[in-house]
Amino acid sequence: MRALLLKCFPTRHPPPTKITNEILPIWTYSYLALLLPVFILTDYVRYKPVIILQGISFIITWLLLLFGQGVKAMQVVEFFYGMVTATEVAYYAYIYSVVSPEHYQKVSGYCRRVTLVAYTLASVLAQLLASLASLSYFYLNVISLVSVSVAFLFSLFLPMPEKSMFFHVKPSKEAQKPPNNTAVLDETYKVNTPGGRKKPTSEIPTISGTLDDRWSNNPLPGNVALSVFVQWFKDLKGCYSSRHLFYWSLWWAFSTAGFNQILNYVQILWDYKAPSQNSFIYNGAVEAIATCGGAVAAFGVGFVKVNWDLLGELALAIFSIISAGSLFLMHYTTNIWACYAGYLIFKSSYMLLITIAVFQIAVNLSVERYALVFGMNTFMALVIQTIMTVIVVDQKGLNLPISIQFLVYGSYFAVIAGIFLMRSIYIICSTKCREQARSSATSQNPSEPHANGPRSVNMETRL
Repeated sequence: MRALLLKCFPTRHPPPTKITNEILPIWTYSYLALLLPVFILTDYVRYKPVIILQGISFIITWLLLLFGQGVKAMQVVEFFYGMVTATEVAYYAYIYSVVSPEHYQKVSGYCRRVTLVAYTLASVLAQLLASLASLSYFYLNVISLVSVSVAFLFSLFLPMPEKSMFFHVKPSKEAQKPPNNTAVLDETYKVNTPGGRKKPTSEIPTISGTLDDRWSNNPLPGNVALSVFVQWFKDLKGCYSSRHLFYWSLWWAFSTAGFNQILNYVQILWDYKAPSQNSFIYNGAVEAIATCGGAVAAFGVGFVKVNWDLLGELALAIFSIISAGSLFLMHYTTNIWACYAGYLIFKSSYMLLITIAVFQIAVNLSVERYALVFGMNTFMALVIQTIMTVIVVDQKGLNLPISIQFLVYGSYFAVIAGIFLMRSIYIICSTKCREQARSSATSQNPSEPHANGPRSVNMETRL
């Protein structure tokens, strides 16, 4: 959609500088403003009404793209697109409300694959129609409008869930964490410890239990809404008390903020490097390859056997360095193909690490806390992205040109890399020191129980 804002109607739409500094930031601001209210409303009205609202917002977005004119109309487009992205949570929450817990893992995989395949096919189709059939961007918009309209019609026939995760909880085993969830994820990724060995349950700070159990054990105020909010606060406090989860969530928030910022403005950068009036563009093909590359990288995580407790933050640092390097390349190069290559590397690196982060965060959480932590991480990412937009992009801030913006974004990821590199060095060194001390103690007192084999490092005491 960002490319269409720039290229659909060059004679009617504002110049790229206005798109960058006055129009695109509206999406960030509206997304942030709407996310929290929509998250609460989604559960309260039981998902389906919000899915319908998303369909309506999609239709309005594309109607305005087709027939709107001027800066104000495009700012309204960005507002409704912010509504679209904020209401996306309803779709995934709806899926979990209509299937039994033992199928959560399977439907999560289905949803992820469908999204990636659809995005890839849409990018390929757009590139082929533009390159081979010389189809104008107006008709590409018409195809998108028809597609979202059909999706809206399907949403009207979805069954209405009888329960939700927080406000309409029914005492039932269905609300509990999926059976063998940790085992399923361990079997899928084989990454918890070296050699794929499972970590003893006693070493994992599992955070589970249903809302029913927690409310019965900890009576809360009589008002249902207040009870839910109080329980949310207690749950989040309990989740983030795990340092392992906290630092992975910290990387999630900062990196996702940068990733969203890149996705929001990369089309403008490409047009700056190779103006569409003077050269042929392959943005659709690049997006398709980037999505496939990210999917392959995420899939490849399942075959990597790494002790993520020990080396996870080193991986975060290394791939953040790669991300920073790719963004610096996109800034300094004058060759559009090198710019494309930098984007492919950046997106693949992010999607690989976010897959690992999802596993590291979700493996020991119940479904309710899974939704809370992921929602809070997304909200914090939006707060960071909004601050970044106000300072770097907005006309009331530095109002930087697009090329300089990517220098800032590269520096941003370099800082992230530096923080996690220092922390990873500290973790590795402290772990090695403890192992040496333990070995010395074992050699002096061989009757100790742990002399028969190496002990795993407790995650909480290690950090």
